[in-house]
Amino acid sequence: MHVRMARPVSNLARSVAQYTQGLGLVQLGSFKDHAGFDGTMLGTPGAGFHWEFTVCTSHPVVPAPTPEDLLVFYVPEPEAWQARCDAMLAAGFVEVQPFNPYWAQSGRSFEDPDGYRVVIQCAAWGGGAAA
Repeated sequence: MHVRMARPVSNLARSVAQYTQGLGLVQLGSFKDHAGFDGTMLGTPGAGFHWEFTVCTSHPVVPAPTPEDLLVFYVPEPEAWQARCDAMLAAGFVEVQPFNPYWAQSGRSFEDPDGYRVVIQCAAWGGGAAA
């Protein structure tokens, strides 16, 4: 199974640059003027998921995230975690307080210019439920 998570963005080039620099994702594909949409897919080659960022050129869609629309990345090694957090700031993400305080216990939360949030969690994914 492969999962694609799609979301509208207000500035496609900016979003692609921020997410590739901040998260170390790579561009897996893109399209231009497909039924009025431009888009780019980002991810990690060979992974079972990717993100698709789109802009509707004919009828712009305003991004409408909530503080609980999160992408959570688990980085268990403290040095790699700190490097990823530094990369997020360098890419233009803004550090924010999480709506759910659980994410501040072992992680840091960042927001992009559209209001979408990313958590960099200094922990290994254990498959269990979060609080």
